[in-house]
Amino acid sequence: MPPHAPHTGTRTVLLVNPNTNRGTTSMMAELARNHLAPAGITVESRTAGQGPSMITDPITLKESAQHVVDTVRDRLADTGAPPVAAVIVAAIGDPARDRLADEIDVPVIGIGQASVHAAAAGGRAFGMATSTPLLVDSLTELVARHGHAAAFTGVRLTPSDPLLLAASADQQYEELAGAVRACVDRDGAEAVIIAGGPLSDAARRLAALGLVDIVEPVPSAAALVLDTLNAPAGG
Repeated sequence: MPPHAPHTGTRTVLLVNPNTNRGTTSMMAELARNHLAPAGITVESRTAGQGPSMITDPITLKESAQHVVDTVRDRLADTGAPPVAAVIVAAIGDPARDRLADEIDVPVIGIGQASVHAAAAGGRAFGMATSTPLLVDSLTELVARHGHAAAFTGVRLTPSDPLLLAASADQQYEELAGAVRACVDRDGAEAVIIAGGPLSDAARRLAALGLVDIVEPVPSAAALVLDTLNAPAGG
């Protein structure tokens, strides 16, 4: 993928939700706007047309990759729409991120990729708190793929079913708070990623507690988008 020069005009970032829950799409797009709008960047969101309402296992994670590719291709083929300056893949497993990065000529940022780099900044120990036990191996592989396995303290899980927690914001928050405390008290984490796009509201609430540096996936991706778009050409 070629280097990306700074751009001074209005830019559009496409945020793609790999699951079919439009409410989750709206929530994540609003979080991204909070960070990108002050820089004059418009956030446009798209929701996968097929697949589960929440990605909870490796099979649905793998299947969602094609839905992400189809969604991005459809948007880029729309010649009547503003050009896309960057793409955010808004699922913690980053389905199709690597593939799209090879295929298209704009930056493709995964919220998992961005979270790992933010959490590992300065070489600090970091963990993850999440509600999807079947994705633990995928998350561990994600960390290794980005070169930070040595600093990773592991994944701590909520005890309840992820779909049950998705239906109860307060219970989701309470159980994730317990998982965060385990990351800190038992594993020695200095930062904790709240690993899941649908967990973004809970992540924001947890950040306000001050237990540890909470890494929020969507804001992390927005920050990496800004860094990438504003990087000097060839840098």
